[in-house]
Amino acid sequence: MTRVAFQLQVRPELLDEYLARHSPVWPEMLAEIAAAGRRNYSLFLAEGGTLVGYYETDDDAAAQAYLAASSVAARWEAEMGRFFVDLEGRPDQAATALTEVFHLEDQLADAGGSPEPDTDNRNDTEGSAS
Repeated sequence: MTRVAFQLQVRPELLDEYLARHSPVWPEMLAEIAAAGRRNYSLFLAEGGTLVGYYETDDDAAAQAYLAASSVAARWEAEMGRFFVDLEGRPDQAATALTEVFHLEDQLADAGGSPEPDTDNRNDTEGSAS
């Protein structure tokens, strides 16, 4: 399985409309995303219109090709393209890919399992990995 994250920049003046367009997404577009082999797909919006997307797939190249050839996806992306800053091409094909630098399950597997937390070596202040 491949995990894919990407980033786009939504035009600030179009944020409300962008959000409205995703509530809900066209049922036929949802079906095309699933048929392409993308699953566990989420979009996250940060301050200022930074959009981060994430999905999992068995074959990202095949998923990209499927959506590139889909007339439903072409219509959706043609309507969505105007929402993004400095984007050349369709959003689903031209988003900036992000590099994965940490994945908990991979590192646990490499370390030989999921160790129990060592509560004897805790600091007085607690934090989280970032």
